[in-house]
Amino acid sequence: MSAIAYIGGLKAYLARGECINESSVFRLQYQFTVVLLLGASILLTAAEFFGAPINCITSLPQKNVINTYCWIHSTFTIQDYYLRERGLVAEPGVGAPNSYSDEEMEERWRFHNYYQWVVFFLFFQAALCYIPKFIWNNFEGGLMETIASGLRPVLYKEEDVSARKNTIIEYIVKHIRMHNGYVFKYWLCELLSFINIVGQLFLIDKFLGGAFLTYGPRVLEYSEMDQEERVDPMIYVFPRMTKCHFHKFGSSGTIERADAFCLLPLNILNEKVFITIWFWYVILAALLGAILLYRISLFVVPGLRPRAMHKHNKSVPIETIEAIVNKTSIGDWWILYVLSSNIDPLIYRDIMTRLSKEIETANSNNAYNSPYSSSSV
Repeated sequence: MSAIAYIGGLKAYLARGECINESSVFRLQYQFTVVLLLGASILLTAAEFFGAPINCITSLPQKNVINTYCWIHSTFTIQDYYLRERGLVAEPGVGAPNSYSDEEMEERWRFHNYYQWVVFFLFFQAALCYIPKFIWNNFEGGLMETIASGLRPVLYKEEDVSARKNTIIEYIVKHIRMHNGYVFKYWLCELLSFINIVGQLFLIDKFLGGAFLTYGPRVLEYSEMDQEERVDPMIYVFPRMTKCHFHKFGSSGTIERADAFCLLPLNILNEKVFITIWFWYVILAALLGAILLYRISLFVVPGLRPRAMHKHNKSVPIETIEAIVNKTSIGDWWILYVLSSNIDPLIYRDIMTRLSKEIETANSNNAYNSPYSSSSV
């Protein structure tokens, strides 16, 4: 099966599920980001598109041996040769190291062997991005799917809908102030998503030898520089041409060093993949950071909750929402907030109207007024 066929199979993973129990930003991490990373990993394995991963020019007749050796071991570039013009060097970073002593060469050479691991590293990143969703699925346990079942915007018999509405109202009233664990576990998963993305930025930076965190700004700066002055930062991180030394025994038993000039065609794609990842991770980290600040505001300022719910579903009067929110906890509010995305708006309005009356009745019938006091979170 071709790589295109595999990528086509990822479309189903991007499909929106019938039951929504998380935010759109949270879905961006475990859906779009995972597909982006897996798609890049699949493309990089498609040898039929990009040819051999390495191709070395050498005077030795055993070309396949040299290619395999330089791929398994590491190739290298010389750091200060990136600033020299073509003609003085064969390619940026590649030239004759004869002017350096062994100690100087060891300091100036930049070795490259990450390309052997890029495919596996991208797959590992995709697995890391799915971890918060995996944890949330285990925490959530299908609660929202159970509550919203039979009340989505499709045709149902009136008696079935009425029975389902009664069940939801009875459930909320019976379990009032018992859902704080639900919302805090979800918000914990959003926090884990933020930590995951920021941590991956530093992980990639370590993987690429400390050149990733500033990769995006340097690429933008490069695009605005004069042609005579600029040095492509993508070539520095992902060189297209490198050098490799191969040692063998000569005819008299003396060790001979063969100098190979190696082309790395996959780095043309690697540089595009990682610059895309850099910008996407920065955008996603900003979105996750903003939504965490929003969650903190909802927790600290309870007055924001009715407005947020009303903006989410304007079919319910804000007075009705306030009557419910003032007598319930933040966990109950979150359950009702998420429920509005999973059922028909008219059904939701009826549930909220009846629920406000049920809570008020239960509140007035309680002698101690403790289960429904407005002082809790």
